[in-house]
Amino acid sequence: MAKNMLEYSKELLRKVSFDVKLFKKELAKAYQYLLEEEVEELKRWVSANFGDQYSLTPIYIAK
Repeated sequence: MAKNMLEYSKELLRKVSFDVKLFKKELAKAYQYLLEEEVEELKRWVSANFGDQYSLTPIYIAK
């Protein structure tokens, strides 16, 4: 069964959470591929699970 991009992003972020710099790099990539409502959910998830030091303001790039 295929995972959706949001769940994949959460799994990946859990794995790289040992390094804040790498975490933010992967989080920025996730923001590019998720829908706006998924980005909001991911932001809440990051804040709840890792705290504000891991948060990153989404940068939307025109596709």
